[in-house]
Amino acid sequence: MTGKQDELQAVDSLSANEFSVEIDGETVPGVFRVSGLAAFKLEVKPSLRKLVRDPIRLFKMVQHNPELSFNRWLRETIEAKDDIVRPARILEIIATDDGVESRRWRLKGAWISEVTYSDFDSSSGELVQETLLIQYDDIETIWPAAKSLAST
Repeated sequence: MTGKQDELQAVDSLSANEFSVEIDGETVPGVFRVSGLAAFKLEVKPSLRKLVRDPIRLFKMVQHNPELSFNRWLRETIEAKDDIVRPARILEIIATDDGVESRRWRLKGAWISEVTYSDFDSSSGELVQETLLIQYDDIETIWPAAKSLAST
């Protein structure tokens, strides 16, 4: 025996099912999944180095209420038709661990470039899903845990 007590250590990791999404600070209900999030991507060629911002895909349930933040944003986008200026928002993806925010990705100047729907199928009991392709101007990664560690 070494005299030290055995310590149980938790694995410091994120669970993929603990997240939320906000549009302009308003929590968005009904988001199933976010894919394609890349906080940093540098395209390196001999003659060129530039940051690349690939779009993300957001998968959510179709909801009735026209005043929900995503429905408002989608309506404004559709009403803009082929106008080159798209309705933009700040979209945030928040990773949590047991309800405590551990990381946040803030997509600035986010705009919807495509919306598609899952199949309508009379033999299915599944919810209809909207898939939104979202472009953005800039991304910021925020580490709330680093703030709390610095203050302790």
